[in-house]
Amino acid sequence: MIYKILGEVLIFIGALFLFLAGLGIVRMPDVYNRMQTGTKATTLGAISLIMGVGIYHPQWIFKTGIISLFILLTNPVSSHSLARASHNSGIPLTKGSVLDRYAEDKKKGFKEEENDS
Repeated sequence: MIYKILGEVLIFIGALFLFLAGLGIVRMPDVYNRMQTGTKATTLGAISLIMGVGIYHPQWIFKTGIISLFILLTNPVSSHSLARASHNSGIPLTKGSVLDRYAEDKKKGFKEEENDS
């Protein structure tokens, strides 16, 4: 019985984070902020929801664990790739952005990173 309640709580938390991710995507001013909001909240929301289902149905816990691990590994990587491609294609940051480290590093030619290695 405690597993059912814990599973339902995790499902609710996951659904809440997924809702907030959707809301953040609508409310954020540029593609980079939207990507950050979407990635962080959907990663936590999806993992919570999927693990909640796994706890609610204990026979699925191994499968839901594998799916959660896959999401945990691929979601940040895909977000990084999309943000980098957006920056390289010239999509501007919002006017309120005050710092663009990636552009600064591109101007320097990434020489500092090569010297640190």
